[in-house]
Amino acid sequence: MDLTSPKTIKNIQTQFGFTFKKGLGQNFLTSPAVLEDIVDAAEIDGGVIEVGPGFGVLTKELSAAADKVVSIEIDDRLLEVLEYTLAECDNVKIINGDILKLDLHKLFAEEFPNQTVSVAANLPYYITTPIITKLLEERLPIRNIVVMVQKEVAQRLQAKPASKDYGAVTLMCRYYTEPEIVTIVPAGLFVPPPKVDSAVLKLKVLDKPRVDVKNEKIFFRTIKAAFSQRRKTLLNCLSSNFSFSKDELTEIMESAGIEPSRRGETLDINEFAKLSDKLWERTK
Repeated sequence: MDLTSPKTIKNIQTQFGFTFKKGLGQNFLTSPAVLEDIVDAAEIDGGVIEVGPGFGVLTKELSAAADKVVSIEIDDRLLEVLEYTLAECDNVKIINGDILKLDLHKLFAEEFPNQTVSVAANLPYYITTPIITKLLEERLPIRNIVVMVQKEVAQRLQAKPASKDYGAVTLMCRYYTEPEIVTIVPAGLFVPPPKVDSAVLKLKVLDKPRVDVKNEKIFFRTIKAAFSQRRKTLLNCLSSNFSFSKDELTEIMESAGIEPSRRGETLDINEFAKLSDKLWERTK
């Protein structure tokens, strides 16, 4: 069964009376080459967790490369479809649930005890950032996260300072991972085709965060504040989010080697680390 074939996808739809839900971002990949790119980028060594298997096209490829695949699918209408399309894949387990509500530490401990796994996912735009944030902030034993996302989202997650795409989510990814766009995927390679192109993004999880900070909560609060009003100076953004006077903030910023007139998007992750440490010292 060639799950990348539009004809096969249409036949499965007819057989199971399945209709796509736009709200769940159900666009199924029809390119074997892109599937290979995803599997290669995941650097599979043992187990894999997949998010959003759809009809199982990527699941099947992951199954061939992994010892075990645990696939999380929110749409219960797809359970019988997956039972059919993955009938020959005896190393795949399907979990019907919302990844944002699952206890992932428990899931990892039960399914992959004492293992570091790869994560693969085809994510709709509206849920991309919450899922990636959860996977990273919970410090799970993950080697790589390889996700299919809208091209613009991928560009944002691996953007450089001072670019229009650079923002708080960029820095969150840079803190925990080494991001890399593996390949661009035209909209025409999906059924049904989405309105925009997509990209395969690889997030290689670092052994430890990229920078040492004295307080992570203050670090991310500083970043969030810096991008809260992009047209304003960093000094004005911080003054709206911290209970310091502008004179105090000016002193704090200068002690970190940062000009108060700069804008948040011009700071790199090391500068944010220095600034947040100085802010933390004043809030103790």
